[in-house]
Amino acid sequence: MRDFSPPYGEIEIMSPCVRRITAPNPAPYTFKGTGTYIVGHDHVAVIDPGPNIKSHINAILDALASETITHILITHNHKDHSPAAKPLALATNAKIYAYDVGEQKYSSDDIEEGLDRDFKPDVILNDGEIIEGSNWTMKVIHTPGHLSNHVCYALNEEKALFTGDHIMGWSTTIVSPPDGNMEDYLNSLEKLTTRDDEIYYPTHGWPIDKPQQFVRHLIDHRLSREQHIISAINSGAQNVNQMVRYIYTNITENLHIAASRSVYAHLIRMVNNGHVCCDETPKETSKYYIGVQKRPAL
Repeated sequence: MRDFSPPYGEIEIMSPCVRRITAPNPAPYTFKGTGTYIVGHDHVAVIDPGPNIKSHINAILDALASETITHILITHNHKDHSPAAKPLALATNAKIYAYDVGEQKYSSDDIEEGLDRDFKPDVILNDGEIIEGSNWTMKVIHTPGHLSNHVCYALNEEKALFTGDHIMGWSTTIVSPPDGNMEDYLNSLEKLTTRDDEIYYPTHGWPIDKPQQFVRHLIDHRLSREQHIISAINSGAQNVNQMVRYIYTNITENLHIAASRSVYAHLIRMVNNGHVCCDETPKETSKYYIGVQKRPAL
């Protein structure tokens, strides 16, 4: 769904228990901006306060001036999700909750939104943990793939799942190595198929009201992308850039970097599973092929 025009800085009522304020940070990877969710009433949780944009932080504080923020929940530490957590915590005395960043892997040339490397939660969450407020209850669902510390939050009172960037309402998710991992991502999608959520609230884009159907579509899409990669290799493409040009014929040039990262993540998985071969540790510049390459005699 791309027909999405949220009002910046204004409260939108999504359900009896859920509200949203969208940050004014539209971009190729954030769509119309970061959707900050408010859960509960009077004593509330804020999910993904977003980038450190003063007007957005003030909009959250103004909207909740007569209420108390008790929890700040982060799905993962990308710069469009977590930097506003600290100033919001300082203004409200609320604690910041997130999965452990741990030994997060990153390279010096990170793309997409970029890691918030200064992020440190006050409370480390575990998979399956229950977080309770005065009028809401949420379960932590660890969903690595987009990042190793990505989590979703399940609102028990409404069978709703806040999916962060694991599942978005406008586009497929970027899986960017080294911390992004396609095998983990597919396993995390499968994990959601065992749940009975009735609606997803992604941080970017429209809510998703047929979640099981949507997740199955995403899994099928990712697996079909691997067939496209095999077709590209069979047609003469050897490295990631060549495969992107072969596969993504209908996207603009400014999205080629994102596409290349996801193709690279697929290739790492495919090499590990034996579906594609590479004679070195897979890199974007590596040459990939199908079958067994005949090495020259020594």
